Amino acid sequence: METYVDAVGMDTAATTTTETTASSKNKKKLKVMVAIDESKNSFYALEWAVEHLKDVMSAEPEIDQEGGLLTLVHVNPSGATASATDSVPELMKKAGVQSTNLFTPALELCRAKMVKTETMILEGDPKEMICQAVEQAHVDLLVVGSRGLGMIKRAFLGSVSDYCVQHAQCPVLIVRPPKETSSSK
Repeated sequence: METYVDAVGMDTAATTTTETTASSKNKKKLKVMVAIDESKNSFYALEWAVEHLKDVMSAEPEIDQEGGLLTLVHVNPSGATASATDSVPELMKKAGVQSTNLFTPALELCRAKMVKTETMILEGDPKEMICQAVEQAHVDLLVVGSRGLGMIKRAFLGSVSDYCVQHAQCPVLIVRPPKETSSSK
């Protein structure tokens, strides 16, 4: 092994290693929020985020650095699960069961990649509730899937991702699925 000495008289191999370790310790771990629903596109957005952002979220015990946090947020639209015969406890139970079933594969994916994860279940307008959650949790990045609505449908129905881009208090990453995964509903 050859050792080189720089102009200051320091071993450059040692300097590089020290600088790399120091920069690793100073690397900020992010708080990332991923909005999920029952669609394949939102799960693809989660997969993409876990795969591509795991280095800025996962802990590094070898250098004693705590990891970031991935928050999975699901919003049950107000009244979307209601029927005329449901009582309030029945509605809450239905919403909880649906959300639990939704989070199970998402949490398994995060555990497999060793990403620290928390879940949030909110009630209300998804667009507004996601933006409120971002603000309250002081999130560094919001990740949402794209449903692939055309311009006309998006104009009439509105788009959660478009709304979040305009109103969220952090950068927003919209993940488009590959063509074969995209749904054109």
